[in-house]
Amino acid sequence: MKKIYQLVIIFIAMNVLVITPELKAQRPMHEIHSMLIFNFIKYIDWPDAAKSGDFIIAVYGDDDVYEQLNKFYSNRPIKGQSAQIINVSSVEELSSAHVIYLSGSKSRDFESLQTKFSGKPTLLITDKSGLGKKGSCINFREVGGKLKFEINQASFDSNQLKISNQLVTMGIMI
Repeated sequence: MKKIYQLVIIFIAMNVLVITPELKAQRPMHEIHSMLIFNFIKYIDWPDAAKSGDFIIAVYGDDDVYEQLNKFYSNRPIKGQSAQIINVSSVEELSSAHVIYLSGSKSRDFESLQTKFSGKPTLLITDKSGLGKKGSCINFREVGGKLKFEINQASFDSNQLKISNQLVTMGIMI
C-alpha cells in the first residue's frame, strides 16, 4: 500500500510539472514522457487475451524516448510479462503492441496507426495537440505552462482497455 501511495504522489507531481527552461535543462522532456508512459501502464488493465507473451511497448518517432524506456524498463517485468521495447520507423513495421507512443513529429501517421489498431487492446499515447479528440487514448499537452495529459474514454473502451479511476482523476477527460 505504501508503494502505491508513493507512486501516486510521484505521478501527481509529474502531472503538475511546470515546464520552464531551467527544468528542461534538469530533466529533458523525453525522460518525463518515458516516466509517464511507464506510470500510465500501471493504471491500465488489458484483456486476458493480451496477458501472454511479451509486453510490447513501441516507440514511433522519438529515439530519445525509446532509449530511455529501453534503458530503464526493458529488463523489468510489466504486468507479469517480459518487457520488449521496440523502436519503429513506420506504421508497417508494427503488427501488435500493448502500448504505442507516437511522437509529435510523426503525427501525420496517426490516422493510419489508429486504423490499424482500431478495436485492438493497444494503448495509443500521442504528443500532438488535437490527437486526443481524434482518438488517441492518452495525449500529452501543455496547459498554462504545465504538462498535462488528455484521456479519451471512448478510445479506451473501443480498444478493450480499462483505466483506473486514479488515473482518470489526474487527466483531462475529453
